[in-house]
Amino acid sequence: MIQAVRGTKDILPDTIGYWDFVESTFRKVSHLFGYKELRTPIFEKTEVFSRGIGDATDIVNKEMYTFTDKGDESLTLRPEMTAALVRSVVQNSLLRESPLLRLWYFGPFFRFERPQKGRLRQFHQYGAECLGSANPEADAEMILLADSLFKSVGISEYNLFINSLGSNESRKKYIDELVYYLKSVKDKLSEESKNRLETNPLRILDSKNENDLTLLQEAPVILDFLDDGSRNHFEDVKRLIAEAGIDYTLNPRLVRGLDYYNHTVFEFQSSALGAQDSFGGGGRYNNLIEQFGGTPTSAVGFALGIERILLILERTDKLQESDSSPQVYIVTANPELISHSISIAGKMRSKNIRTVMDLQKRSIKSQMKEANKVGAKYVVIVGEDEISEGTLTVKNMQTSEQFKQPITSIENFNFE
Repeated sequence: MIQAVRGTKDILPDTIGYWDFVESTFRKVSHLFGYKELRTPIFEKTEVFSRGIGDATDIVNKEMYTFTDKGDESLTLRPEMTAALVRSVVQNSLLRESPLLRLWYFGPFFRFERPQKGRLRQFHQYGAECLGSANPEADAEMILLADSLFKSVGISEYNLFINSLGSNESRKKYIDELVYYLKSVKDKLSEESKNRLETNPLRILDSKNENDLTLLQEAPVILDFLDDGSRNHFEDVKRLIAEAGIDYTLNPRLVRGLDYYNHTVFEFQSSALGAQDSFGGGGRYNNLIEQFGGTPTSAVGFALGIERILLILERTDKLQESDSSPQVYIVTANPELISHSISIAGKMRSKNIRTVMDLQKRSIKSQMKEANKVGAKYVVIVGEDEISEGTLTVKNMQTSEQFKQPITSIENFNFE
């Protein structure tokens, strides 16, 4: 037996209803905020991610699925969406059509990580991006959108952590001071942090090593290095989300793991997930579009892990699923009448009535059992007497009420 690749998971029919509920609900909320869907290929030229995310990040160095195709071109399965989305926006000149773009996406992504609960090598994300506004109102709208998404599927309790990385200039000044401090305690750092000190020192702030965390208590804080513009922007963001009734916690160590971030960054965490408590986050990336050949454009966005959202809903008993069970099961009393059943099923489906029928020529008893098993609300019986009378026998599977309905109007009956 050939099994699925390690770190991937089949989404089976008994759980797909939960996925469909989350995706369809997120779609509705996105549209309420005026966001339009954008889809990109699941693989891109490798430089899309190495240039966009940063060569020194863990994603590019350790986690990307990169291969050379038959045309001798380096391609990568997308590990995240923002860089791919920006590539698409620039290539298709979308900002020329509208100076402000509100976009959302939903789909699979790929990273080579150690598989665990809520972390797979093929995983799924929802994300939203607002391109074209440098104002703090755009940052606030992102957080308001995320909050609405959570509440729409049943997540009412979560922690929002926010920070500011400031402008490129203030961030550079901070990194210089951070490196100066960390070099003074380099011998005490973990091996991973020693490596990051040379390549991506900000990532040391994400360290989970207890000794590193103790050393970081004495490290300089990025908020102390913000210039006036960055500080004012961040204060406005905090004020706007507070006025909207959203609680947050200031976390000056929050940096997120991607090079393109500047100014506001934020992260969503849930205690329902245990140690791996983050289920989404995002921030500003005001320089990324220019890096891809577009005109300088401010932008902000976030992404949410769908597997982790479903895990939160499962552990808090909030899982909901879309109802895809049949409304009607057609029972054919005699195999010779199957053409009548097919015709009736076609009429009902034309009226958007979810209808299934027996395809195995089983007995009436077996068909009734199957109708109950698949959760059909009604059974419509097609028999010789019914055909000769020009009627059909309809049975309500919940109340066991049984009655006749004219064949000519069966598709107009309310099967809700």
